[in-house]
Amino acid sequence: MPKPCLLLQLRPERSAADDEYQAILRAARLDADRMVRIQMDQHFPELDLDDFSAVIVGGGPSNVSKPWDLKYDYQRLFEPPLRLLVAEIARRDFPYLGACYGLSMLADVLGGKVSEERYGEPPGAQTIVLTAAAREDPLLSTIAPEFRAFVGHKEACQEVPPGAVLLAGSAGCPVQMVRVGSNVYATQFHPELDGNGLAVRIETYRHAGYFDPTEADYLTELGHRETVTEPMEILHRFITRYCGDDRTAMR
Repeated sequence: MPKPCLLLQLRPERSAADDEYQAILRAARLDADRMVRIQMDQHFPELDLDDFSAVIVGGGPSNVSKPWDLKYDYQRLFEPPLRLLVAEIARRDFPYLGACYGLSMLADVLGGKVSEERYGEPPGAQTIVLTAAAREDPLLSTIAPEFRAFVGHKEACQEVPPGAVLLAGSAGCPVQMVRVGSNVYATQFHPELDGNGLAVRIETYRHAGYFDPTEADYLTELGHRETVTEPMEILHRFITRYCGDDRTAMR
């Protein structure tokens, strides 16, 4: 039996956290018994990477670039051990997929600049454009060169992090996906998210400063009009490559 995949979540809002978990399982086409779920706002246990086949870090309301005294109480608890874990992941080139906050943490560990200065995006779909380097990447080589994906974030990478390869960007946010080494990936967009999931997050974070609360219904309607498929395929390929059994793994 292959080792399980580790999912690290930072959303304290249970409805959004549960929806994210189920969306990742659906997009990855992975059974729940193959995923170890840790909700970092509740606890962060000692972890040994060798117990897992890959690590996924999702998004949430926490921002890496916030001053320490402005971070949420739970963020101040999980962020130091998570930073050490992500540093080990980068050092070992251990399979990793970070989404949104997961990209910010990786970039910060690498010494990149993450801030709210530029490139924040309200919740909704954006057109993601793959780079030439993506054509050689095993997760992206046959993905459409342009595709729609859901985003929603206040902070962003201000440039490609040191040591990373840019795989995708968009008109409003030039760093949408990177790879470090051969096995460490991160996206600004949410690879698990569909229109229904976007609606859950819009309602959950209606008053969190991502958008004008009076626009929530309009943004939800726009999300339901979108056809978003390629991001889920990327997530599925990551899981197949690193968490599949001997018959399906693409190592």
